[in-house]
Amino acid sequence: MEKQELQKLRDLPIEGVAERLGLQVSRHKCLCPFHDDHHASLSFSVRTNRYRCFVCGASGGSIDLVMHLLKKDFLDACHWLADANNILVQKHPQSASTLGGQTTTFDPTRYARFFEHPILSEPARQFLFEERKLDERVIRWCRLTSWRDKHGTDWLQIPYYDREGKLIGIQNRNLTKGASPRFRFPYGAQCSIYNLPVLNMLRPGEALYITEGCSDCWAMLSAGHKAIAIPSATLLKTTDKALLSTLNSELSTIFHMYPDRDEPGERLFLQLQQVLPNLEHHQLPPGCKDFSDYYVSTKS
Repeated sequence: MEKQELQKLRDLPIEGVAERLGLQVSRHKCLCPFHDDHHASLSFSVRTNRYRCFVCGASGGSIDLVMHLLKKDFLDACHWLADANNILVQKHPQSASTLGGQTTTFDPTRYARFFEHPILSEPARQFLFEERKLDERVIRWCRLTSWRDKHGTDWLQIPYYDREGKLIGIQNRNLTKGASPRFRFPYGAQCSIYNLPVLNMLRPGEALYITEGCSDCWAMLSAGHKAIAIPSATLLKTTDKALLSTLNSELSTIFHMYPDRDEPGERLFLQLQQVLPNLEHHQLPPGCKDFSDYYVSTKS
C-alpha cells in the first residue's frame, strides 16, 4: 500500500470512523468499547484526529480504532476502512482474492436472493414495528430481512440499491441493544446514499427529505414523505454530490432536512448545504435526538 493511500485513511475524520463502526458520538465523546464504560470516557480530538480513553488508556487514530474494535491486523483494518469509505487502494496479495475468508469485491448475486422473499424474525419485528412504530408498507418497499449468526446474535439486513434497482451494498444492524459493533458491511459494499430508487418517483418541484441513516429514512417514509438517507458526511462521494445537484437543477427538487441534535448532524447539514444551497433546515423538538425519536413521539 502506498504512503499516500495510508495517509488518506489516517486523514479520515476520526468521529466519522467511530460512527461507521457503530459508536454513538456526542460532543466529541462516546462510551468506550474497550472496557465496561457507563460515562462516555472515550474522547475524540478534532485537532489531532485521534481518540483516547481516560479510564483504560486506549488511544490511537482511525486505523487503530478499526484494528482494536474489529480485532483486525493493520492491513485488514486499512482495507476495511478503504472499502467502507469508497477509497481505492492497492490490495495486498492475500486480499486480492479473499480477506478473512470473505471476497473483497462485493458480489450482489451472493446476497440478492435473501431480499426476494424477506423474512423478519421476532426481534426484527419488535424493533421495527413495536419500538420504531414503522409502516409495514415501508418495510416491504425497503425489502428488509433478518438473520441470526452462529453466536446467536440477531441482525437486521438492509439492502442498498442503485437508482436502477441493482443491489450495490448491504448494511447489517445488530439488534442487541448496546452491542458492539453495531453495524457490519460486506467487503466492497457501496453504502453511501440509501433508497435511491425513490428518486425515480420524484415529480418536478416535489419535496425530498434527506435523513441521517436508514432508521430516520424509514420514519420519514412512514410519515408519508419521499426520503433518502446519508449515513455520514465522510461517506458522501463526489458522484453522490453530483446526483443531488442534478436533481436540484433539473427537477427543481425542494430539499429538506431534520439534522440530528448533535454536532455530527449539524456538520452533515452544512456540508450538504454547500451542494444544495436551497436545503431547508428543520429543528427537532426538545427531547428528540433524531427524526426517528420525533416520529415515535407522534405515535404515542
